[in-house]
Amino acid sequence: MTIDKIALVTGANRGLGRGAAIALARRGVRVLVTHRGDAAGAEKTVEQVQAVGGTAAVLRLDISDVSSFASFTSELSEQLERWGTSRLDILVNNAGVGIFGPLEDVTIDDFDTVMATNVRGTFFLIQSLVPLLTQGGRVINVSTSLTRHTSPATSVYSASKAAVEALSRTLAAELGPRGIRVNSIAPGPTATDFNGGAMRDDAGMRQVLAGQTALGRVGEPEEIGDAIATLASEGLRWVTAQRIEVSGGALL
Repeated sequence: MTIDKIALVTGANRGLGRGAAIALARRGVRVLVTHRGDAAGAEKTVEQVQAVGGTAAVLRLDISDVSSFASFTSELSEQLERWGTSRLDILVNNAGVGIFGPLEDVTIDDFDTVMATNVRGTFFLIQSLVPLLTQGGRVINVSTSLTRHTSPATSVYSASKAAVEALSRTLAAELGPRGIRVNSIAPGPTATDFNGGAMRDDAGMRQVLAGQTALGRVGEPEEIGDAIATLASEGLRWVTAQRIEVSGGALL
């Protein structure tokens, strides 16, 4: 029996993660959806995956709690067994956190929270799941266009994502001999509920950000999802260690 490819998408209970899960499902990939505490959101993602003919299951994961990764990996393996396999083909590290503010207002706790989630969590989740990734597996880490251009009050978030991009390149070299590709996707301004939904709900902000893009609008979650699914496809099997910006040409 042929088993569909299987992807794990962290933080897929909303926004970009949900968009990625749906886009992968449209391409015949089974999706494991993780959430930190929003079970209802994760189930909504499953419903939308099923609506496009896909298959999905939900697992709880707090990406900032590295001590939980061993038990999470066991739960993941059990779900894979229920699907008749022991392998994982695609890992999308989407879960993250953004805390924004000027230099004087950022606390040590703010700094540590962002780094623990976006950098440490991403690194150690990859470490935990590499044994499950098949020859030809893909790791896609979600970054941000803010690693290329700057904006006030984003220093800690931008630095954390710059670290993610450096991890992606280094791990691409390290895991390449195992046939595992590692890339990063860098979204630009996108209409999600990230940062309180400002880019989705604040018409004034949307207008300003749209004016900073070559295509004259902010992005939609499904457009980032399509980019992730394309990067995970066989058509891009020769692509690794790359940063792919999906920003509509922001601040060129």
